[in-house]
Amino acid sequence: MAKCEVCGNEYYLAFQVITAGVTHTFDSFECAIHKLAPICDHCGCKVVGHGIEANGTFYCSAHCAHAEGARSIVDNAEHVPAQ
Repeated sequence: MAKCEVCGNEYYLAFQVITAGVTHTFDSFECAIHKLAPICDHCGCKVVGHGIEANGTFYCSAHCAHAEGARSIVDNAEHVPAQ
């Protein structure tokens, strides 16, 4: 059995995730998200979905990216900037 690096649980269905050449072991997606998900630079929530990268940082939504000055980011067709 492998041991989760976040919670320490030993679980026969533990899994590994390799990111940036480093192998991590988890017993649940919850622990993997806790350890690996980027954090929104504006509101501080974990970016679990696609998120947005703008100006070299991550945001959970277009709203948060806009609040930090990214103007060309859109999250739906109704908010497309004028050309």
